[in-house]
Amino acid sequence: MTCQAKSEIISVINQMELIASEGAVDVCLVIKQRLEELGFEQRDLAAAAEVTESYISQLLTGKKLPPEPRRTDIYDKMGKFLKLSSGKLAKLADHQRKEVLKRNLEDPPKPLFKEVRELILRKCAPGKEKQIRVIFEKQPFGELERLVTQKLLDVVKRVAKDELESETWLHSMARLSGQSYEALRVSILEFLDTDVFNLSVENCVSFLDPLIESWDIDLATFGMEIVLNRRLIPGYAKKFEFVERESAQTEEEPGLKEFLRQQSARAMRFPVVMFDEIQSHAERNCA
Repeated sequence: MTCQAKSEIISVINQMELIASEGAVDVCLVIKQRLEELGFEQRDLAAAAEVTESYISQLLTGKKLPPEPRRTDIYDKMGKFLKLSSGKLAKLADHQRKEVLKRNLEDPPKPLFKEVRELILRKCAPGKEKQIRVIFEKQPFGELERLVTQKLLDVVKRVAKDELESETWLHSMARLSGQSYEALRVSILEFLDTDVFNLSVENCVSFLDPLIESWDIDLATFGMEIVLNRRLIPGYAKKFEFVERESAQTEEEPGLKEFLRQQSARAMRFPVVMFDEIQSHAERNCA
């Protein structure tokens, strides 16, 4: 490595540390400056990260929030390409996301898109669909609708994250959704970053619709069963159950009590329960 190259890297690292220390965290600025110093274009970075050039463009112009570092491999790929220290981009992105999410925390939850609700209801067990629809429409995006949507989202996210490194699975999903391999990777990165309050129609079309075969819920116990598409995830079913427990008489730490009080407005108002998750891999015949 030449002295000039070493000097450039040290300069970038120092700038990153200065940005972080001052609280003005902008991972996009660091990436853009590094691209310029190395003489690369956005398309070069997109190829290295195995995403579309459009995604990189939107990321660097601030139109998209940097993805959650623990749910993506994009920072490792970009960091190696830009010759930056391991973990630097992920650390900056994490700081930036926390600042943005902190500002958005108090925003009231928005109801689901009509198309999202219809897809979720269409996947419901036939014998329950009418009953569930009445509840959803009586209390738009109420406790039950949030519970069901959250559990479906959790399961599909877990599958998408587990399969992110599988080129075979990604190519299968790309063919199924009519996207390129790179475009599908972008869709997964964006999907892993979404939450129940920001679930989009595109998320449903690309992931919930093809991956979820059906779901059912016991309205007496809130036990829930989710069956995934057997062609894409062979022999896979998941069960979730709410099991009542006696609440322990323990002294709560003052900071925790204050946090719970502030979050109560957005919490689901169910009885005090412990959520047991039971995963069953198909010993059953899934034909």
